[in-house]
Amino acid sequence: MPIKKLFENAVFNWVLISSIVILMIITNGILALKTIEDLSSTQSSLYNTGDIIVELDDLHNLVLMAETGQRGYLLTEIEEYLTPYEDALGRLSVQLTDTKKLRSEVPGQAKRIASLIVLVEQKIQELRTTVDLALADKEKRALKQVMTGRGRDLYKELRAEFEQIKNLEINYRNSLFTVLSVVEREAKVTFIISGITSTLLLLGLAFFARLNARSEAKHRLQLEQQNEVLAEKVTMRTKELTLYSDELSRSNRELEDFAFVASHDLQEPLRKIRAFGDRLRSSYSQSLDERGADYIDRMGNAAERMSNLINDLLEFSRISTRGKPFVDVALQPVIESIIDDLEVSIEESDASIVLGSLPIINADPSQMHHLFINLISNAIKFRQSDIKPVVEIQAYQEEIGQELSHIITIKDNGIGFEQEFADKIFVPFQRLHARAEYKGTGIGLAICRRIVERHGGKISALSELGNGTLFRIEIPVDNTLINIIGENANVQQ
Repeated sequence: MPIKKLFENAVFNWVLISSIVILMIITNGILALKTIEDLSSTQSSLYNTGDIIVELDDLHNLVLMAETGQRGYLLTEIEEYLTPYEDALGRLSVQLTDTKKLRSEVPGQAKRIASLIVLVEQKIQELRTTVDLALADKEKRALKQVMTGRGRDLYKELRAEFEQIKNLEINYRNSLFTVLSVVEREAKVTFIISGITSTLLLLGLAFFARLNARSEAKHRLQLEQQNEVLAEKVTMRTKELTLYSDELSRSNRELEDFAFVASHDLQEPLRKIRAFGDRLRSSYSQSLDERGADYIDRMGNAAERMSNLINDLLEFSRISTRGKPFVDVALQPVIESIIDDLEVSIEESDASIVLGSLPIINADPSQMHHLFINLISNAIKFRQSDIKPVVEIQAYQEEIGQELSHIITIKDNGIGFEQEFADKIFVPFQRLHARAEYKGTGIGLAICRRIVERHGGKISALSELGNGTLFRIEIPVDNTLINIIGENANVQQ
């Protein structure tokens, strides 16, 4: 039987076993959860009805204590009897508040408790009235008040209401104990069933494991043979990749040499064009009319732009091949030195640079300087004529995927651009404005992207026409592997 077929059979068997196991686990889990939920609900109800019985008993006892203190004082006129009376009244106020919060599960119990609270409040008022009369030296009126029997009648009503509510709660509690016993029996049955099914599953797993062991013994030799063949193929492929890597390194080295030679050879005629243009301007300026002088100026400007383009292209090609090893770079002093370098343009534009707390990152120092001087100078250059430029530089850390990265943002209030051109601005020689409006070769942001990508990161732009631009730079906190690969590539070249 082919190895692929054997592998498919083994996978099918394990999928079948796993499905049965998962189904049984889910079933047992549902039964266990239902049992636990029933137990929890019943116990919660038991706690609640127990609390209600205790609270009602406390309320009843406090009423008795207050009435006892009242009668003791009225009969003896000894003020010591007022101490338990006043203490009971103070505690009754708190106890009434707690009683009002009770929520019984017995139907109609809420109304009964509300009626009980009204009776207790009336009883408290009756007790206060008689004691206040006695304290005001009106014992006869106080005794007359007592002899009317209103207090006794109120207490009889209270006691009857207490007994009815308490009996209903006790009966409900007894029914809950019955339910709890049933749930406990069901829980035992559930756990017995779970134990049996778990035992059967273990036996089934042992049986299928034995079958798989036999089938594995049959095709293990075939797999070993195939592994040997694959190892030979991998070795051959590795040799081919090594040769390809060497050829690629040689090709990159030749391209860099070509770029250097080409730039040197192209710069030479440009220097001559500018030199002869300067001679024409200095030696024959009196003979040239205004149009001729304009032609010479245009020729010089074109030669200068061409020279700048060649230099930028050469620098663009050397970002990966001539980069320095990564070291710990504190961005704070790097950007502060860039602000010093741009002092003249900052003063001319009356720009404000808001610099937040910046991190220490693993990077190429010179390329970081180049990256941020490009972005900050662009923020100042592409400003609105009637608004003072403000450039905000902030940094924080963010987890992207499963990798922690430094996030550095450069935000300005400049002219901005349509968001649909957000990718176009990072392409070499792509310009959104005429050369007469804003100077530049159109390769600065392409260099920025190459620098960020060399550090294993990403750069993006978020902008709105007339409302400024925000550049977001993401650089992994741990880019050691990228640094090692870059160093090896430089060594090979």
